[in-house]
Amino acid sequence: MRPDVITHLRCPVCRAPFVSADRALRCPQGHSFDIARQGYVDLTAGRPVHTGDTAQMVAARSALLAAGHFAALTEAVTATVARLSPGLVVEVGAGTAHYLVEIVRQIGDVGVAIDTSKAALRRAARADERIGAVRADIWQGIPIADHAAAVVLDVFAPRSGAEFARVLRPDGALVVATPAAGHLGELVDALGLIRVDPAKRERLSKSLDQWFVPVSDRRVRADLALSAADAHALVGMGPSAWHTDAATVRTVLETMPEPIAATLDVDLTVWRPR
Repeated sequence: MRPDVITHLRCPVCRAPFVSADRALRCPQGHSFDIARQGYVDLTAGRPVHTGDTAQMVAARSALLAAGHFAALTEAVTATVARLSPGLVVEVGAGTAHYLVEIVRQIGDVGVAIDTSKAALRRAARADERIGAVRADIWQGIPIADHAAAVVLDVFAPRSGAEFARVLRPDGALVVATPAAGHLGELVDALGLIRVDPAKRERLSKSLDQWFVPVSDRRVRADLALSAADAHALVGMGPSAWHTDAATVRTVLETMPEPIAATLDVDLTVWRPR
């Protein structure tokens, strides 16, 4: 893990900076955290509330994103971040760091990918040398120094307004992508998947208004043409994977003519600290 990434990390026990890094991160108080041989470091310092995506879910997400089906969202997120102040980009719920990779390659700065899924972090750690992969639970605190980040990125991930505000610079920005009402509506109808909460925008504002002011809002929409395998991966990479039977989903999808149509429908918002 690169020194210019480690300098932004903090001990999850005492909040001190790390003073050494070979195969472990150590703080002056003697707290030590091994860097896994796959390249990520576990800074949970306790049991996470949620262990994150399974290896199967991570593989599904990686395959679908690699196929370019979410290219419109990737391009929109990257362009949005590129217009903001340069500096450290922290992505929470980063998964394999798909979006963060595109961002650091374009802006040239370093990033930190935060997730609770070890399977995802193994991939994130190999994605780009400028990215540090860190296991952490945002509900237990983000192990990043106060006001270190230029951007916090949250794509379909949980949100902690207080922690986002703490790690962001005063001139920093929070970029949030959330599913809009029509997101994957065709698959939702055909497979009985979890629907987007109609009050999602209101819940987003409620979760952030105490610490942030919205400054921009755009809708990202694209028509998707999926194979049955792609559609199955799309179901398997999201929250419906926890609530559906994979075999049943596969059987239904195999009866549908290809390409299977679906709609990418996402709200992309930018917020500034109050």
